[in-house]
Amino acid sequence: MLAKRIIPCLDIDDNRVKKGVNFVNLSDVGDPAVIAAEYERQGADELVFLDITATNQKRSTMIDVVENVSRQVFMPLTVGGGIRDVQDMQKLLKAGADKISLNSAAVANPQLIQAGAQKFGNQCIVVAIDVKKDQKTGQKMVYTHGGKQSTELDAIEWAKTAVTLGAGELLITSMDKDGTKSGFDLELYQEMAAAVDVPIIASGGAGKITDFIDVFKKAPVDGALAASVFHFGELTIPQVKGKLAAAGVNVR
Repeated sequence: MLAKRIIPCLDIDDNRVKKGVNFVNLSDVGDPAVIAAEYERQGADELVFLDITATNQKRSTMIDVVENVSRQVFMPLTVGGGIRDVQDMQKLLKAGADKISLNSAAVANPQLIQAGAQKFGNQCIVVAIDVKKDQKTGQKMVYTHGGKQSTELDAIEWAKTAVTLGAGELLITSMDKDGTKSGFDLELYQEMAAAVDVPIIASGGAGKITDFIDVFKKAPVDGALAASVFHFGELTIPQVKGKLAAAGVNVR
């Protein structure tokens, strides 16, 4: 059985790491390269780097920040935000990214998933899906542009489409749980895992060590992503991995 992955996330805005709650009210956390180096020291399995304002500002992901971060870390680096075409992917991979994360651009142009997978391989293409539950119908809907724009897409169906087009991994964020530290959305990940056969990274809601244990024990996800609890020193990666191992979860 593959080891489960613990993955910090750096949300970047104006060359700084930011963090909010439910995708709003962002506060400054620090310098991306410094924070990345600390996660490298703690033994993170991967690092996700998301330029959270690139799409809304209609600009490309900051290549220089990616280069600075990639020089600090040896773990795999997934980068997303503002990617519009295969050429943007190529630039980021050249700058030090190991995987490309597509979100809003993939919704706008699903063939971008296929184009990236064909050129760089399925293992290189991560489709990130921001999910919010409709309060009236209970349907899990896809949001884009950093959670600011609603779509008519059902999240489970979109996940199936993304995998069919060539996504090698899915990064699923529960917007309802984001930054709340109230635990991962287990129902969402159980449904996603039943619908697709690629690795799933769970994101949104990590607040305590038992949340990590629950998501790995109760949902067939391959990685758990967190930001606030790691950024603000509430938990360390060695602490989380130690408790996971003690609970019988296979970690690196």
